[in-house]
Formats: sequence, C-alpha cells, structure tokens
Amino acid sequence: MTTQKQINEITYEVIGCAIEVHKYMGAGLLESVYQSCLIEELKIKKINFVSELKMPVIYKGKELDIDFRCDLYIENILVVELKSVNEVHPIHEAQLLTYMKLLKAPKGILINFNCTNIFKDGQKTFVNEFYKNLKKI
Repeated sequence: MTTQKQINEITYEVIGCAIEVHKYMGAGLLESVYQSCLIEELKIKKINFVSELKMPVIYKGKELDIDFRCDLYIENILVVELKSVNEVHPIHEAQLLTYMKLLKAPKGILINFNCTNIFKDGQKTFVNEFYKNLKKI
C-alpha cells in the first residue's frame, strides 16, 4: 500500500526533474516543449509515467464523450499538469483537481514553466481525501 511518505518522495523527484528542465531550457517556450523535455528527464530518472492519459467520465453507468487528458500520470498516484502561462488561474487548478478526482489520485502538481524559479513560484501541489486517508509512513 502506498503511503504519504512515498508519494511525497515521488513528488520531490518530479519537481526536481521539472527544475532540471527549467534550468536547461529557461522560460518562454511552449508547454509542449516542456512536456517533451520533462518526459525525457523522467525516463533518465527511471520514473514510471503515462503521458496524455485519457480519463473516462462515467455518469450513471454511461461513459460520457468528454476528452479529458492529463499531461502526466506518475507511478499511478500523482497527476502532473503542465502550463507555460503568464499567470496561473483558478481554472488551471480546477483542471488538476478534476483529473485527480477522476483518477482517484491522492496528489497533484501544477507546474508553470513560465516563471523565474520553479521551486519558489512555478509549482503548486494539491492533495485530496485519497491522500488524507493514506498512512503517513
């Protein structure tokens, strides 16, 4: 069973990968460039992930025709949503929280590469009820 500690360790590694990409590429590029670079960095670090994962939306037993895709789904527990925008808006956070709920993922990271420092102002982490119900250690 996954613990909060394990999820936090994976989160730390993924943020480290994003920092490495940002240091190497700098700010001001399209999101797709950062996504491709981050995918390469995750491969280098041997972190398991799925890119552009399509999530089904089921309502009363019927799958709805909604094309939701999360940028990265790490180790089947962590949703990563990438942006390269001047300002992160509440809709970006809502998007990540939606993906977390649909995937039953306990934690998510919203990373904005259009910043000066990923660690200080370029990422925000979110947890939900799935995370709170996990053992700490």
